[in-house]
Amino acid sequence: MPADAAARIGETLAEAAALLAKLADGAPRLEAELLLSEATGWPRTRLMAWPEQALDPVAAATFAALLQRRLDGEPIAYIRARQAFWTLELKVSPATLIPRPETELLVETALERLAQSAPLRIADLGTGSGAIAAAMASERPEWRIIATDTSLAALHIARENFSALGLKQVAALASDWLAAIGPSSLDAILANPPYIAEYDPHLGRGDLRFEPRAALSPGGDGLDAIGAIARDASRCLRPRGILMVEHGFDQGQAVRRLFREHGLHDLETRQDLAGLERITLGKC
Repeated sequence: MPADAAARIGETLAEAAALLAKLADGAPRLEAELLLSEATGWPRTRLMAWPEQALDPVAAATFAALLQRRLDGEPIAYIRARQAFWTLELKVSPATLIPRPETELLVETALERLAQSAPLRIADLGTGSGAIAAAMASERPEWRIIATDTSLAALHIARENFSALGLKQVAALASDWLAAIGPSSLDAILANPPYIAEYDPHLGRGDLRFEPRAALSPGGDGLDAIGAIARDASRCLRPRGILMVEHGFDQGQAVRRLFREHGLHDLETRQDLAGLERITLGKC
């Protein structure tokens, strides 16, 4: 990619998109625009409105360095240190998973199934960047949310996000799933736990190569974390409290079995936009 003062926005974006198109995933033009916006400090609307504008050498060199990181496979969310989720933009780092659109179904389900105006107490387990907790808190200020994680680095990012968004009703807590949560103290538990099987080839592909392995896979068949959460859920939930977890598209039947084994009932599995089983919930 040329990095001289004569480089123009339009040609720079076109050349970058052509290079990014060689990657197996991603949206080449969008990613090129996001990276150039990062390098210049200009909004994407300005880039699109002024394709003939020249880039100064510093911006062009910065863009070339960012582009190379993406071409080397680094997720664009980590390059930009932020990711959109729900209606929010969240800080992320290699200590956290990258929030994904599929997980918004978990938030949507909670908002639909839980009383809107009641002062509910809810836990978001394995919060990472705090995406689920932040999305719920932004929609339901009456709720009190506990966001847990075992990673202190992830909790630091989550706290920064809660503070930046002014979400004072969310508390970040170091906990191995529900270990630090008191009995009969929660109205709902939400979790996007690690669920990828240990030998799944996807762990060695795309963005997953850069994300924290412990947040992606618990080892074995991928069900250990969900089993641990289901086992302790009845202790922490109040009567008629709800457990909701995200899981792999082929794990719905196994998750329902685990829920039944640990005393949960009124089970339901919801499908994502692709028609794949993605969220399972059960009542205490």
